[in-house]
Amino acid sequence: MNEQYTGESKLEYLKGDKVLWITIILISAFSIFPVYSASSNLEYIVNTGTTTGHLMKHMFFVVLGLAVMRAVGFVKYEHIGKLSAILLGFSILLLVITMFSGQQIDGASASRWLRIPGTPFSFQPSSFAYLMLIIYLCRYLTKKINRERLPIENIIYIFGPILVVFLLVAKDNGSTALMIMMVSIAVLIIGQLNWKYVAGFISAAFIAGAMFIIVALNTNMIGGNRVHTWMSRIETFTTAKTKPSEIESEEMKAKNYQVMQAKAAIVHGGITGMGPGKSALKQMLPQSASDFIFAIIVEEYGFIGAFFLITLYLIMIIRIVMIASKMPAFFGSLLVLAMGLMIFVQLAVNIAVAVNLIPVTGQPLPLISYGGTSMLVTYFQLGIVLNVSSRIQVYDEEGMGKKQSIEEINDIA
Repeated sequence: MNEQYTGESKLEYLKGDKVLWITIILISAFSIFPVYSASSNLEYIVNTGTTTGHLMKHMFFVVLGLAVMRAVGFVKYEHIGKLSAILLGFSILLLVITMFSGQQIDGASASRWLRIPGTPFSFQPSSFAYLMLIIYLCRYLTKKINRERLPIENIIYIFGPILVVFLLVAKDNGSTALMIMMVSIAVLIIGQLNWKYVAGFISAAFIAGAMFIIVALNTNMIGGNRVHTWMSRIETFTTAKTKPSEIESEEMKAKNYQVMQAKAAIVHGGITGMGPGKSALKQMLPQSASDFIFAIIVEEYGFIGAFFLITLYLIMIIRIVMIASKMPAFFGSLLVLAMGLMIFVQLAVNIAVAVNLIPVTGQPLPLISYGGTSMLVTYFQLGIVLNVSSRIQVYDEEGMGKKQSIEEINDIA
């Protein structure tokens, strides 16, 4: 009896959905092996650090991320919603600072990183701004759900913040900016914003985006933009799909190098893989420890390993949807769906790039890729999901916490 009680009390420390907790821990533990293997590329090719050093750094962020995820459970998610407007404003300020003093990435015209004063650490403000924007939208849509909003309210409090964050991020990180726009629109739809406003916003955003691209491609009015890089990647992708013979040229081979190496790694892995640490292409594949780590996973662990990892991700997404469906409070349900959507889109984009379904773009694999900012943001998102799940009364075997009153759960004003 005492042993059973002790076991239950240990599980109770994992506040929230126990299945989701176990899934997250399994993915986090698995991430150590491909990152350790692929980080040799950083040591021998990029000449930065050692594999042991990169491994220790990755493990530090995994442990820190799990601690952050657990710490989020101590704060009512309603309070996080209340703070989101202030934190969004702060993140926008960081994006502005990054535009003028951010660090360059691999010699490209992209200033995405901001160094923390007095430390050797840097972070991406765009990831933080993305998270705060989505939380803010969820809260605002919930607060105003019982009445029709005036058009000026939508412009100032909904579309304004989306456009500001989108434009500040788009200059240096087009793929993240596009994801911000897509997920924001999805949240507006799920949040029951009137369709005429959503349609109008999509139309206006499309026209503004097209004008931005035209001006950037044909004039020098928008300095330091990466539109030419975006168009080059799209052109390379479409050429490879429609005119594969043209890939044989040296210029196209150079442009398509990352995709060719990723595809070769996936083919090389076969059904069972080459074995942990035995990737033959990790030294030739740029960003093998981050953006293209899925290709290394397939090469080393084969189709079986990739299937196992994707299954864990599917379990994670399914549990998130289940939690959202069982939460009676609209804010909690919308917030969980939004967090799950952010993770799913990032996951889908990373894998789609690795298997050459979409043009190359730099998005990490959630909970796996080497790097701190994205990993901590993902753990924070999952912490919010677990926080909400701990407030739902379900069957004991599903491991949820004690139910609170609807009035308390809905108290977000």
